[in-house]
Amino acid sequence: MFITHHLLSLLIWVPIIGGFAVLAAKSSDGKKEAARWSALAVSIVTLLLCIPLYLDFNSSSASMQFVEQYRWFSLFGTGDAVYYHLGVDGFSVLFIILTCFTNLVIILAAWNSISFRLRQHMAIFLITTGLTNGVFAAQDTMLFYFFWEALLIPTTLGIGIWGGKKKAYAALKYFLYTFAGSVFLLLALLYIQHEVALMPANELVNSGTFSIANFIHWATQVNDTGQLVNLTLTAQWLLFGAFFLAFAVKIPMWPFHSWLPDAHSEAPAGGSVVLAALMLKLGAYGFLRFVLPLIPAITATLDWFLVGISLIAIVYVGIVAIAQTDFKRLIAYSSISHMGLVTLALFSIFLLVKNNPNYSLGVADAHMAVQGAVFQMIAHAFSSGGMFIGCGFLYLRMQTRMIADFQGVARSMPIFATFFMLFALANIGLPGTSGFVGEFLIILAVFKYAPWVALLAGLTLILAPAYTLWMYRRIFFGKVVSHQVANLKDISGVEIVIFVLLAIPTVLFGFYPEPILQLSSAASTHIIQAAHAITIG
Repeated sequence: MFITHHLLSLLIWVPIIGGFAVLAAKSSDGKKEAARWSALAVSIVTLLLCIPLYLDFNSSSASMQFVEQYRWFSLFGTGDAVYYHLGVDGFSVLFIILTCFTNLVIILAAWNSISFRLRQHMAIFLITTGLTNGVFAAQDTMLFYFFWEALLIPTTLGIGIWGGKKKAYAALKYFLYTFAGSVFLLLALLYIQHEVALMPANELVNSGTFSIANFIHWATQVNDTGQLVNLTLTAQWLLFGAFFLAFAVKIPMWPFHSWLPDAHSEAPAGGSVVLAALMLKLGAYGFLRFVLPLIPAITATLDWFLVGISLIAIVYVGIVAIAQTDFKRLIAYSSISHMGLVTLALFSIFLLVKNNPNYSLGVADAHMAVQGAVFQMIAHAFSSGGMFIGCGFLYLRMQTRMIADFQGVARSMPIFATFFMLFALANIGLPGTSGFVGEFLIILAVFKYAPWVALLAGLTLILAPAYTLWMYRRIFFGKVVSHQVANLKDISGVEIVIFVLLAIPTVLFGFYPEPILQLSSAASTHIIQAAHAITIG
């Protein structure tokens, strides 16, 4: 069946082609409705394509599924070729579904809030969706880099065109930070391929290609004494440094985080949702796909250092969030703190196995940590997305994001206040919301090797309520002292639909996390086994 055999290509190219089609439509006031409905139709079709992806995916297998592989182009003077090679495992499936769902929310969020260059706005976010799906599905490293780098164009334009007063500064800062990281990523990939090309074809799993599997197979070959055959210690350190810079900037980890609050502050609501729900996850996905299985020995050597900077992101950035007066910047700092939990979990897997005398129990704890990290990334998209869109709704009505300018909003907008409270509670990890499950799994896993690390990580359960509930109280409660607040109109129509779409998974996965945990289970086990094959095997 065509759809089944080319499902990943459809998930990539339907939104991209749809975006260019919307962009190419004639520009006139009468065409704005057509642009809205066309973009909505494309986003719904893309999301519907996720149904067979989910239903036909074998969650018990860690191997790549829905594989497509075609020769793209050959490199002149060599026997190597870049392939259009796609495939998904449990991680990829989850993030692709999240991307398509987020795209629908973004299109709806722009329905009434964007009037300036509407076609271009809709097109940019449709194209972003396709490119993001390409990153999650790419199994050729050059194809991965192509999608990774191409994402810079629409996301930078989204901030630079529809952003706030300092949009040019924020867009340039975002571009420079992420582009600089991408340069190191390209250098690492080219170096590995140069070395792989020197190997005999019978020693490779897919000779003459740039496949990720080929890279991992080459980099992790060991001799009888357990020593790496193809990678010197110096090369391992240089590769780790290059990959780390590329992915740490994207997450962003401390101290590479300063671009994110500026980007969030100036980006439109849809742009902030893309950054929080998708762009930040690309960095963590890069660690899962490249760093942990490719150069686990160096990652294991630096485990305490990586745990340390993750804790700084959780605690220090959480404290910085408390001091914010712009509530969009507060939510941005909150995102950095929550992603600190994700990196803490990913870099704890070596400590969990190393410090447990029972290898099987250590692997089980590491599995819990990875599962918690993946769940945290998915859940964070719903809570932060809801709060960023809520911020956009208020800004649209009052043209300010200063917390001091609001008071008593709940009296004028009770429906809005109710939904925003749900997302705020999910942001602080309240049991019964999706925000609780990932944090609980991560802290429980970390406790197994160092209770004091779990204690520091658990400070997020104090800091997050401190800045989130403080913000909520200042904005929504108290006596109405502003005529603007008194005259605010509550959300209705499309705005309610958006919040309902985000509220359903926030509550559903809080009570029933199994669908996410089941999809990612086999992939988590595979990553842990691959990462520890060298460090302990």
